[in-house]
Amino acid sequence: WALHLENVTVSLSGQYKCTFATYPYGTKAAKIQLTVKAEEERHYLKKVWLRQTLEIPCLEDATSENLSTYPLKWLVGKNGRKEELVTKEPSRPAAYRNSSMLYGQRVLLGLNNALKVFPTKITDNGRVFSCHVLYHPERVQKSSTTVRVFGN
Repeated sequence: WALHLENVTVSLSGQYKCTFATYPYGTKAAKIQLTVKAEEERHYLKKVWLRQTLEIPCLEDATSENLSTYPLKWLVGKNGRKEELVTKEPSRPAAYRNSSMLYGQRVLLGLNNALKVFPTKITDNGRVFSCHVLYHPERVQKSSTTVRVFGN
């Protein structure tokens, strides 16, 4: 016996109980706790030389075909503050948030929705760049990359 759930959402989280009658042994039951996570996040570390091009893949194991059909955004953060850099809607050009003092003209969305930052600066060291892909209103996949900048 099996329970098959389709279009799983967070609201399906909870305890499920299967009960069935057997002869001659009586009623049997089993319980399972289902937890549906709304977000998946992977963390990476990227090392780059000062004044070089930093390229960060959005999701390491996803192909461009997968990402092109979903909305996504790139953010940068440090010390708990996050700033949106780029948003991309399916079938539309990327929208850049050029209000950033640090990244206004230095970011570009590359192939496979990778983020390119050029040139890298010492202020990029320790920053966390994160890509958020909205697969479903209740399912977001995130990839966060901490950057280490080395002088040359």
